[in-house]
Amino acid sequence: MAAADRGAASTLARKARAASAYGATPLEHLRRTRRLLIESDNLLGPRQVVATVHEHIGVIQELRKDAKAADRRDLAELQTQYGEFLSWLYQDLGNNEQAGYWLDRAFQWSHTVGDDELTSYVMARKAQLAGDMADLAEVVDLAEAAQRMARPRSRLAAVARTYEAYGHALRGDASESERAIDQVRDSLDGVAADPTPWGSWLNAAYVEVHRARGLEVLGRHDQAADAFAGAIRLLPDGYHRDRGVYMARQAVALAGARRPEEAAVAGGHALAIAEDTGSGRILTELARLDQELADWPRLPEVAEFRRALSDSLLHETEQDA
Repeated sequence: MAAADRGAASTLARKARAASAYGATPLEHLRRTRRLLIESDNLLGPRQVVATVHEHIGVIQELRKDAKAADRRDLAELQTQYGEFLSWLYQDLGNNEQAGYWLDRAFQWSHTVGDDELTSYVMARKAQLAGDMADLAEVVDLAEAAQRMARPRSRLAAVARTYEAYGHALRGDASESERAIDQVRDSLDGVAADPTPWGSWLNAAYVEVHRARGLEVLGRHDQAADAFAGAIRLLPDGYHRDRGVYMARQAVALAGARRPEEAAVAGGHALAIAEDTGSGRILTELARLDQELADWPRLPEVAEFRRALSDSLLHETEQDA
């Protein structure tokens, strides 16, 4: 950590210690802050919060230096949670290298805590990242490892099985992918009461999205487009950025099904959300869509989408310069 970063972390650590003036311990203050940052990410995207999460990991590291044994363990657990969250922010920004780095750090930190569920969750997240990177050598093995760590028939086991299903699709094994997704669907009612805080977002919409992703990579574009549409309808309010990701993936499936006008319209909606949130996952899918629509340059909807995407990417490049 650079000297300036250490100074900033020390300043924030002093503020965290002062949280008792507001009726909270530093640990409670940092937990509350993490929840607020997660809500902000859901609505505004990762760019608004990534620097703050970096700073708060530094705060926790400062606080751990002179913490008592029990507090030190709780802080280490919270540091793991912040590290996993930071990896997610980088994943959504499209920086998979940094996402992998922070997942590796979180995995290491989770072992110092001794929380098997947290370690299992981080391992499942590693499988998810491997799926996003289309890493055929890792995705299924990581997902199976996460399931071995999880309690049998638990929500975390179902989460990992969901990522395994997509991994099988990536490898071209349609029957194994469908079998895994069906098992997760059948387990949803049973895992709903699981007390673990990890994977609480596992629901019918999330499973349907992964079924749709599997159908898309298997070349079943019409089925994938319909499945994405169903997942979008099931999505709870407040998941603004995820709606954009699903719309972008639906648009790619529609283009693969040779329904270019619908694809371009869906892509335009997703682009608006990408501009609001800065989600690299959305832009990655829209870049694929742009290529898929190259066969229909004269269609008005297609031309409008491709022009809007080009303008958006140019604007983003100018901002980064």
